[in-house]
Amino acid sequence: MIHILPVTQRPKAYSPLGEKNLHPEWIQRLGQSGRQCFDAILAKDVESLGASLNECMRCWEALLPHTVRHPAITVDLLGILSYYQARYAGAMYSGCGGGYLYVASEDMVPGSFHVKVRLAK
Repeated sequence: MIHILPVTQRPKAYSPLGEKNLHPEWIQRLGQSGRQCFDAILAKDVESLGASLNECMRCWEALLPHTVRHPAITVDLLGILSYYQARYAGAMYSGCGGGYLYVASEDMVPGSFHVKVRLAK
């Protein structure tokens, strides 16, 4: 199950493009993490889903460090991320600069909410 936690809004002076490390191996890993995420969702495998979320965040931090570390960000995004990744199957931010934290877990995540997806038959 995906649990959603509101974290923070992006600051006005924020830009994720201040530092770019667009190395091909990290770009390849980012693409692979997307494939692993898709496969985990189809398999309904929360542990693999969590691992793919964690890998995706590692890639974004390596490629564009300002996605989680920027002078305008006053919240410890990496600390929050680390806390949830250590306690649940995995976690990642909804976008650059914070926003929401998606947490993959079979267990309840205090303070989170859920989105129900209805599939047409």
